[in-house]
Amino acid sequence: MESTRSLPIGVFDSGIGGLTVLKALAEVLPQESFLYLGDTARLPYGTKSPKSVTRYALQTTRLLVERGVKVLVIACNTATAVSLQALQEAYPQMPVIGVIRPGAQAACRASTTGRIGVIATESTVNGGSYNEEILRIHPTAQVFSRPCPLFVSLAEEGWCEGEVVELVAKQYLHSFVQDTGIDTLVLGCTHFPVLARAIGQVVGPRIALVDSAHTTAQFVYELLRKDDLGSRDQRRTLSFLATDGAERFARVGGVFMNSCLESKDIEIVDL
Repeated sequence: MESTRSLPIGVFDSGIGGLTVLKALAEVLPQESFLYLGDTARLPYGTKSPKSVTRYALQTTRLLVERGVKVLVIACNTATAVSLQALQEAYPQMPVIGVIRPGAQAACRASTTGRIGVIATESTVNGGSYNEEILRIHPTAQVFSRPCPLFVSLAEEGWCEGEVVELVAKQYLHSFVQDTGIDTLVLGCTHFPVLARAIGQVVGPRIALVDSAHTTAQFVYELLRKDDLGSRDQRRTLSFLATDGAERFARVGGVFMNSCLESKDIEIVDL
């Protein structure tokens, strides 16, 4: 058990967006080590078929498990939506956590009217996972979804503010908010929190924005405590893997982590 406690927590995403989840995890779990894998060679997952996404998710997870991790966090809404069950079945001995359930729980707590909006990739929206999870928790809620694929591209380029971001946000969200009357909006893609300021300016202050990163981090904290898997080693490490583009990963990843990353610290791996 002691050797298991000392293992890092594995985190993976299609690219750099999952670093928003990693940042929240690192803040909530300061004694834990983390191994992050961004599948940057094959992003975005949101436009891929469920079969392809599940294949990619199984490949990334296999690499992380081979490196040695005690818990797996799927820091990607698309992969969570289509691959969570497959990963849990493939690795029954290891806790596998997705971001959708914690996000849905937070949205239900935040909403006073039960009218909840979800913005995500096309794959996540089409899969309906947020709708199902929200309605499981809050059966009388009304859920309205809108795919916003360009947000992923903007975030991956590190374009978090400015005229272009604001125009795209208005195009996606202005009429959506007016037509649906939502009081809560789930940022259903781990890339979207870095655009939260621009999104908030478009939707207005009366709409609560829900970022599943912090609720996921709290979920993992509770799991580690319940299963007695928490690290007792003060020498924590943050390790980064990517499937392409170390320089770009470091440049844009620094924006997501709000800290400086260097390309020499990004290990390129082949899946």
